[in-house]
Amino acid sequence: MHILFIFKEIDNEPHGVLHLSSILKKAGHQVSMVVTTEEDPIEAALRLKPDLVGYSVYTGTQRYYLELNRRLRAQLPLFSIFGGPHPTFFPEMIKEEGVDGLCRGEGEYATLDLLNALRAHEPFESIPNWWFKIEGRIIKNPLRPLIKDLDQLPFPDRKLLYQARPASQENKVKPFITGRGCPYNCTFCFNKAYSDLYEGAGLRTRRRSVDNVIAEIEEVRKSYPLQFITFMDDTFILNIRWLREFAEKYKDQIGLPFWCQVRADLVTEEKITLFKGAGCVSVSFGLETADDYLRNVVLNRHMSKEDILKASRILREQGITFMTNNMLGLPKGGLAEDLETLKLNLQCRPSYANVFLYQPYPKTELGEMAFREGLMEGTFDDLSGSVSDNTIIKFKSPLEKQQIENLQKIFALVVEFPFLLSLVKPLIRLPRNRLYWIIYKVWKGYALKNRMYPHRLAPTEYIRTLIRYMQIRSQ
Repeated sequence: MHILFIFKEIDNEPHGVLHLSSILKKAGHQVSMVVTTEEDPIEAALRLKPDLVGYSVYTGTQRYYLELNRRLRAQLPLFSIFGGPHPTFFPEMIKEEGVDGLCRGEGEYATLDLLNALRAHEPFESIPNWWFKIEGRIIKNPLRPLIKDLDQLPFPDRKLLYQARPASQENKVKPFITGRGCPYNCTFCFNKAYSDLYEGAGLRTRRRSVDNVIAEIEEVRKSYPLQFITFMDDTFILNIRWLREFAEKYKDQIGLPFWCQVRADLVTEEKITLFKGAGCVSVSFGLETADDYLRNVVLNRHMSKEDILKASRILREQGITFMTNNMLGLPKGGLAEDLETLKLNLQCRPSYANVFLYQPYPKTELGEMAFREGLMEGTFDDLSGSVSDNTIIKFKSPLEKQQIENLQKIFALVVEFPFLLSLVKPLIRLPRNRLYWIIYKVWKGYALKNRMYPHRLAPTEYIRTLIRYMQIRSQ
């Protein structure tokens, strides 16, 4: 069988689909990919003539993919399948026109089973993880257990991505993932809902062996440009025994500088010393908001300001560059709380203050609360898919909403240049404008490239990277 995966845009490597591609190819199936920023998807489908078309969908992009799928099916007889966060939590998507099947949860072996059955002309209606629509009848299958041993998965099929989007191959900063799952129940995140979905069907958090992670990095380094590594795990810092083994082997066998995500209340002198010795040059952690009620009650973070300030101090003393992650426009918050978040960042003195406009994603505890209590303008279908353009959360007035959206654009620059603090209130009262968006994108791009993920680029590479980065609206 031949399956074509279509992506609207790519700003990071989609490891789920790339793992899936490796598994399918190993079983003798053909896999193609098209990224719509690189090639017209309908022209690509007409050229490739696949048997199936697949989409990995997160909330905010579902309407785009459904419409694209309808256009494709008007041209070709395709079996259309959807996976990713949105179909997982909103399986009623199966009722939409043109959706033949949707995969809930982990898709690697579920999709392999489907393609094997289709190739052999065998019944496929009862395959776990899948919901199907067959002649108007909807079939709902249960979930299979989570993959227990992540080492059994083949490495991601990066070649598939790099053929579809050569810029990803040229990127000298490449992402890796060492595990799956998160033990925390932050209300803005899908992890709690995902764990509830799989309750009793496997361990919530799983991690690959250190040797398996090292082997993947070595394979990529032999084949592609690689100067800097980003570990994309939600919380890299969880298991001290794993970290000790990783630090020793990574330093001896890889030695490349890397970035990872930590959690402020888990930062200790020992862990950061281990990281630094292994080659860590930068980390990020979620500050989210300065307001204790918002952070610990609304967001369920269970973290104090003292934890945040202590982590900042340890990282500075150890010489580790760090970035804070912040959310503005939280439900039950407002401009006053967001300005306090700005001031807490000034105390932390990060190398970059990363800031998003909160998005009320469905099936997250906080998103559902915002919808239930009428704190949203419109419905979940009105989400844009961007964390930097706008918010659909309601505030006291249109002016406050405008000020919060403007603050998000200039936030990081004020943290970098504290003397601008006195100008913040008059600046954010100005109408929304493209200049603020350009300031936000340019400063973020500079800080990420030169501080968080420092690596060398030739002048022509720098220009190409800048152009591609400025074209991505979702960040």
